[in-house]
Amino acid sequence: MTALDTADIRRQFPALGRKIYGHELIYFDNTATTQTPAAVIDAIRDGYLDSKANVHRGVHTLSQEATARQEATRALVARYIGAADSEEVIFTRGTTESINLVASSYGQLMNEGDEIVLTVMEHHSDIVPWQLLAERRGLKIRVVPMDDRGVLDLDAYRRLLNDRTRLVAVTHVSNVLGTVNPVAEMIADAHRAGAVVLVDGAQAIAHLRVDVRALDADFYAFSSHKMYGPCGIGVLYGRRELLEKMPPYQGGGEMIKTVSFDGTVFADLPFRFEAGTPDFVGIAALAKAVEWLEATGVERIAAHEEKLLEYVTERMAEIEGMRIFGTAPGKGSIISFLIGNAHSYDTGLLLDKLGIAVRTGHHCAQPLMERLGVSGTVRASMAAYNTFEEADAFIAALRRIAPMLA
Repeated sequence: MTALDTADIRRQFPALGRKIYGHELIYFDNTATTQTPAAVIDAIRDGYLDSKANVHRGVHTLSQEATARQEATRALVARYIGAADSEEVIFTRGTTESINLVASSYGQLMNEGDEIVLTVMEHHSDIVPWQLLAERRGLKIRVVPMDDRGVLDLDAYRRLLNDRTRLVAVTHVSNVLGTVNPVAEMIADAHRAGAVVLVDGAQAIAHLRVDVRALDADFYAFSSHKMYGPCGIGVLYGRRELLEKMPPYQGGGEMIKTVSFDGTVFADLPFRFEAGTPDFVGIAALAKAVEWLEATGVERIAAHEEKLLEYVTERMAEIEGMRIFGTAPGKGSIISFLIGNAHSYDTGLLLDKLGIAVRTGHHCAQPLMERLGVSGTVRASMAAYNTFEEADAFIAALRRIAPMLA
């Protein structure tokens, strides 16, 4: 496997040329959102300039072109994630809406007393929708614990599974700890108990090769903006036999076959779950992001990020007062940390003054923060365009500010 040419990659990302307070931007906030290559930006521009017309609505040329681009993207995404066919791919506004779709629609098939299993490391978007559903339908939520490394307790997980378990929701990669969860094993365990599984793939899709059929996932959700694509676009993969049982999520145009005041006949998959006008320009631009990932090679990106993670982690551990959270083996390129008892915001603000963008706070994972015994952390996360030179600058910045925070 050839190494990434990071110099060539960086030339494709216009935002990386910015200066912050006179310093070259070092963007280590990739878990929140990645930067966007020029090919994706050009696709958005071209979509608005050349053929902005509503999809599936018109016989005229512009509408037909826009429709063709959207459905080509659906087919491309389906192939990229290993779906059986493109009708199992539903476009949403992001991972959050994808999870809410399943909670609102598949949730209607659950009954009072049924149980949902979550993990302690879930993002709020994979907690709150299930809590709302549980309140509406009288369900019980059970939570899988983890050890101090950030590794889920699989024995405890298996003990939670029982004949009342209807759904398991688990993050593929923790957005705080970087833990890569053994989702294939967890899915197999859940299926033996008769439960379906939703995987939050927001932090996995740009860093791991995802094959939904190899995982045997029932639902898999992810966001475009975390995989070098445009904002406001998400994907929900759903197993066909489950999607066909589910009632619509929203009502309106596009999701119908016929409407009368006597009743409505809903559209076939996937359009049954795509009410209203989609962001067809953004969807078409997502195709360029997928093509960029394929051309660059997710495996090559992962190998590069792994080396960066190992290098940065070893150097950070040498800094007095450094506290790193999440030491699971094989973790993704995310480092959550604190310097002594300094507030995460103070660390983040000082790093920003040196041109380094990191994330601070609870990262939409307050139950996990409670488990860690902190109110928040600083999070540095790396992507394909980050370099070892940036890593050295980051370490130098930490060494510089650490005495100020002691």
